[in-house]
Amino acid sequence: MPSMRLCLIILSLFSTQCQVSARQATVQQKEEATIPITTLSPPEGNTTFLDGTTWCVGLPGVSQVDLQNALDWACGLGKADCSPIQSGGDCFQPNTLLSHASYAFNSYYQQNGNSDIACNFGGTATLTKSNPSYGKCVYTVSGSVASSAPPLSKYKPGLMWWKLAGILLLLYLRC
Repeated sequence: MPSMRLCLIILSLFSTQCQVSARQATVQQKEEATIPITTLSPPEGNTTFLDGTTWCVGLPGVSQVDLQNALDWACGLGKADCSPIQSGGDCFQPNTLLSHASYAFNSYYQQNGNSDIACNFGGTATLTKSNPSYGKCVYTVSGSVASSAPPLSKYKPGLMWWKLAGILLLLYLRC
């Protein structure tokens, strides 16, 4: 009976209702219960170059209004780290809209998986392979800032998830 108890515990972790009777154990699946499949692959459209790091910077020559709107979004809803471009910050000088937008765009881009989608900002940004850092102003690179994306494992994530799914399937069938 210990294996039956183990099966019931494992199955209960996956949104199932377990009913144990005196003679047998049955499992009724909730019709609406689903198990989300999580992947650890990079976002679609990953543009990180194989031979180096990329940065996202403001595009010279775009509308100042569009650039300001994109900067406001990046520092607001986008949750980019904009503290270095505040007055007195390491990246405040030069005090230009393009310079501040570049720092904020790159912060957002690095936090969001280096995806080409994360370096668009309504057409006001572009990717570069040249490090835009200067003096004390250091533009972050992937891994140097807290990311909202799941960390990439050194193991093959696809294989890990298949192994886990196989073990769970075996335990389920054993019950």
